[in-house]
Amino acid sequence: MIWETVRLSLLSVRRNVLRSFLTLLGIVIGVAAVIAMLTIGSGTTEKVKADISKLGSNLLVVRPGRPAGQGEIIRVNRTSCKIIGLLEPKGYTGFGQDQDNVVLMPLAAYQRRIAGNRDIDSIYVAADDRTPTTELLPRVEDILRDTRRITPDREDDFSIRDMTQIADAMASATTTMTGMLGAVAGVSLLVGGIGIMNIMLVSVTERTREIGIRLAIGAHEKHILIQFLVEATVLSLLGGIIGILIGLALAGVASLTLAIPFAPSPAVLLLAVGFSALIGMVFGFFPALRGARLDPIDALRHE
Repeated sequence: MIWETVRLSLLSVRRNVLRSFLTLLGIVIGVAAVIAMLTIGSGTTEKVKADISKLGSNLLVVRPGRPAGQGEIIRVNRTSCKIIGLLEPKGYTGFGQDQDNVVLMPLAAYQRRIAGNRDIDSIYVAADDRTPTTELLPRVEDILRDTRRITPDREDDFSIRDMTQIADAMASATTTMTGMLGAVAGVSLLVGGIGIMNIMLVSVTERTREIGIRLAIGAHEKHILIQFLVEATVLSLLGGIIGILIGLALAGVASLTLAIPFAPSPAVLLLAVGFSALIGMVFGFFPALRGARLDPIDALRHE
């Protein structure tokens, strides 16, 4: 009897194709918007991480005092320098700095021939793969305080900037924005759920006589309840699947247009499917309960 009830509900969905499509349209738009927004946001986060990693995410940058503000032979100022090698192209950083517009030379030669002093503007300390920068930072700080003879009661006259913290901050900002966009798009799912409830109420009214006949020949309330719940869930699930496909297509187009990674999340896709089914059950429950509680005699008299 249960399987027969499920079969009848599926036949009802097929019998009213246009109405079913209009019913699930709200779910389609909502799911597509959520999937597209979250996928684009995830790709943007990956892009930011990649741009920051070009700076060297395993680096500590040491500077004196406060952070600073805003052929083969080349001439640096008045000094001719011989080129002994070229670096691999790195492109621009996430802050718009050209990493290829740089000249590296021996420190002693620079101090003697260019700067005219032995001052060091900054030190780049690279951590190996086994040492996190959070562990390296206090070691560098201790060495510098000892080298510069800073007593315990005095503050540092240098600053150490952990590039990992910058990367985490940027990634956190983009993740927050992605969550906000997803929440806004999720409102469409609520609207779609209300649309499903409205259509199912209309369906119960249209099929009052049918419900009365089924109750009169022995159908139980639970069978009527299951039938309408299955109809609402099928519509919502179908809308969710179509919405996922459209959302992924939109995210793919945005990925090509904005030159960001296409990074769909399987967890988000599964959550979208589950949430679509949940919307169908929640918003279809009241119409289903209303149909199941109809009095058979009054339902048979309904015109």
